[in-house]
Amino acid sequence: MTKPETIKFQIEEEEPPGITATRNELVVEEEEPPGKLAVTVGTAIINENSFLAPATRENWNDWKWQFRNRITTVERLSTLTPLSAKEKTQLKLVTTKYPLSITPYYLSLINTYDPDDPIRKQAIPSFEEIALGSIGFEDPLGEKRDSVVPGLVHRYPDRVLMVLTDICPMLCRHCTRKREWHNGGWVRTPGEIKTMLDYIRRHKSIRDVILSGGDPLTLSTRRLEDVISKLRQIDHVEIIRIGTRFPVVLPHRIDDELCGMLSKYGPIWLNTQFNHPHEITPESAAACERLLRAGVPVNNQSVLLRGINDSVATQTKLCNSLLKIKVRPYYLFQCDEVQGTEHLRTSVETGIKIIDGMRGHTSGLAIPSFVIDLPEGGGKIPLQPNYVLTQTKEELVLRNYQGRFVWYRNPKDKKGPEPTAETQIANNPFSDSLNETKRELQPVRVRNENRARLRP
Repeated sequence: MTKPETIKFQIEEEEPPGITATRNELVVEEEEPPGKLAVTVGTAIINENSFLAPATRENWNDWKWQFRNRITTVERLSTLTPLSAKEKTQLKLVTTKYPLSITPYYLSLINTYDPDDPIRKQAIPSFEEIALGSIGFEDPLGEKRDSVVPGLVHRYPDRVLMVLTDICPMLCRHCTRKREWHNGGWVRTPGEIKTMLDYIRRHKSIRDVILSGGDPLTLSTRRLEDVISKLRQIDHVEIIRIGTRFPVVLPHRIDDELCGMLSKYGPIWLNTQFNHPHEITPESAAACERLLRAGVPVNNQSVLLRGINDSVATQTKLCNSLLKIKVRPYYLFQCDEVQGTEHLRTSVETGIKIIDGMRGHTSGLAIPSFVIDLPEGGGKIPLQPNYVLTQTKEELVLRNYQGRFVWYRNPKDKKGPEPTAETQIANNPFSDSLNETKRELQPVRVRNENRARLRP
């Protein structure tokens, strides 16, 4: 993608406080009353000695106050969470390449006394980001290659991705667009957005538009509506999707004004990213409820992260908890091969084992699709455990969630020529080991306790 023109925000009443002259310092509003709000941060209490001392409950629930008061320096972070002198030195070095930004709300979810806290690992930099920084790619998904005009990625025939800004309320340490952090805060100019919209109008195959960033909800509701309303004027655009982490890291943004606006332009779908059960709070649940009441379905796209959610137990609890707040577990992504994220990546086998461990032990509604987004724009590939052991034109040998072998009669396809056994085997992804597997199964096959036949 071409680097966009940088825009410095003017602080207007309707604009988010994305960038100001004091963007690296926490803003204390002079007109704030001296009342204090004690806020639990993990097992610690933020009190009058902390930066939240000026916060009234009204301010705490104001997303613009939260946005202005993001923690963006190691010095400020060290006053709110224990950091050794060595850690401070290391983190200052990391943030020269990969900046820091955490909302007060999200910081309040961290157990500050646990160095392995799953929320901490997503929000607070790690020295491994630069120690392993040579591994991976700046743009592993080839978005620059697939950008047809600045900010518009057209990879699949019927959908496009509009990157409206690189500003986020929190800089997630596993971000796939970590490369954009070097460019400072920007939003697309009206001219750039017009160029994107003109391209969409000209290409009638486009029926699905995804608004992304950064985080598109950092834009004011007015500015966001300007984009969405223009998309709705394009006849062949059927679906609008918004990719945002605001419900997780700053749920106060999902207010009545935003939901009222979105309700006018449906169908709009919202994809968010809960990665751990601790992120599901009364505030985040209420944000999702407001979206649903506005007619905006919410899907979840988790990223598989080492030491955060890379177990069957954690993923099962997360997905079941999502269903309780009426959010659909949609994808579990293999973490992209992004520079600065290697310490958070797991093996592909880990993801497959998680899906295998969930299948049959919880509702199918709670099981996401495990997906790899292939390098160089290869697209999303779903991966499943190996349930098909052998296949011929007459039958399949399947493995169920209990590890039992099940013989299933394969009905004939009457709509075309009957495939030969050789064709079936050649098209079988497991054909390389077909004969060996069948030999291994023969002794099992004749034992009634290990045999089941399913009738059509």
